[in-house]
Amino acid sequence: MKDLDDVAGLMAGIGARAKAAAAELAFAPAPAKRLALEAAADAIEARRDEIVAANAQDMDFGREKGLSTAMLDRLMLDDSRIAGIAAGLRAVAAQEDPVGAVMAEWDRPSGLHIRRVRTPLGVVGVIFESRPNVTADAGALCLKAGNAAILRGGSESFHSSRAIHACLVAGLEAAGLPADAIQLVPTRDRAAVAEMLRMTEYIDVIVPRGGKGLVGLVQREARVPVFAHLEGIVHIYVDAAADPRKAFEVVLNAKTRRTGICGAAECLLIDRPLAGGLGADLVAMLVEAGVRVHADAELGALPGTVPATEDDWGREYLDMDIAVKLVDGVDGAIAHIRTFGSNHTDAILTEDDAVAERFFARLDSAILMRNASTQFADGGEFGMGAEIGIATGKMHARGPVGAEQLTSFKYIVTGDGTIRH
Repeated sequence: MKDLDDVAGLMAGIGARAKAAAAELAFAPAPAKRLALEAAADAIEARRDEIVAANAQDMDFGREKGLSTAMLDRLMLDDSRIAGIAAGLRAVAAQEDPVGAVMAEWDRPSGLHIRRVRTPLGVVGVIFESRPNVTADAGALCLKAGNAAILRGGSESFHSSRAIHACLVAGLEAAGLPADAIQLVPTRDRAAVAEMLRMTEYIDVIVPRGGKGLVGLVQREARVPVFAHLEGIVHIYVDAAADPRKAFEVVLNAKTRRTGICGAAECLLIDRPLAGGLGADLVAMLVEAGVRVHADAELGALPGTVPATEDDWGREYLDMDIAVKLVDGVDGAIAHIRTFGSNHTDAILTEDDAVAERFFARLDSAILMRNASTQFADGGEFGMGAEIGIATGKMHARGPVGAEQLTSFKYIVTGDGTIRH
């Protein structure tokens, strides 16, 4: 391997090895990929103490950097989360292998039989921040889809990611698959990110997973195609026809269960007729739960709130903060979300089917929900076992990106001495 000071050379070497590994993975048997992931899960469990120790180093580094409580929560690994990483690997292992699946097939009058078949993308570059579990999720999903992966974690999760990556490599070796199928960039130098974004010779797609700064950088600078995972500016609209019990439970869960994930609610929109009743009660509940409520002028008189500014609309707090605003019905909510949303996840609380259908039809977020917590905006909760991110763009992959979304397709055309007249 090139010296770490030669970042361009280092990344070129990683890219070349990934491309060679991808050529083998494209036809790797499904049982081998499954075995690799199951063995990796075994290694995660066996090396739990090593992972915890590595994570402790990262937590110390994060505190020194002054990371927020929410960001430290994203970074932290305990026994429960490590068990979750192993379970996620096993869940991906158990999925149907997408490679080679026939998406459609048909016969032509010419005598041709045509099949559209799922095929790997090739080499996937994943650039992510803080959350070290992404190392396992991304590596597993890329492998399941027959892709080689180049993973570049955040500087905060450097040691944790290395410990998890070692388990993935152990799984690959146990299954007889190339160890270069999942590579972790071994430097904190940000020049490595810049190199990845230019590696069109080696990388087929880049998946950024992180905050606005990271995703914006990738979208501006990348010459490699990008699956964009933009901010999670998540809205919940409480309609006049909402069920109060559901509203209390869903809003509290959506905001406070885990504030540092992209599915956490960041803005609560309340139908104007509810202002003095359910709306005020929801604000009081959030304040009592320790949430800093940034209220618009009409709700600003409620106890415990702080005045909202223009900067609060369209803001991803990733903390115990939420913006709250009165709107004029579902159309007012739709207008606000169109202006300030990020096309990630938005929800409506209502018992009125027509209102819900209007919300669904007129918004184009990757995920739209009704009477459910936005914390479910997660590939695992969608039955995908894990996800590499929530894609907010409109090309190729959208919403949770699981193994199936990390494939493309090719046409297999069969004739019998067939010629074109």
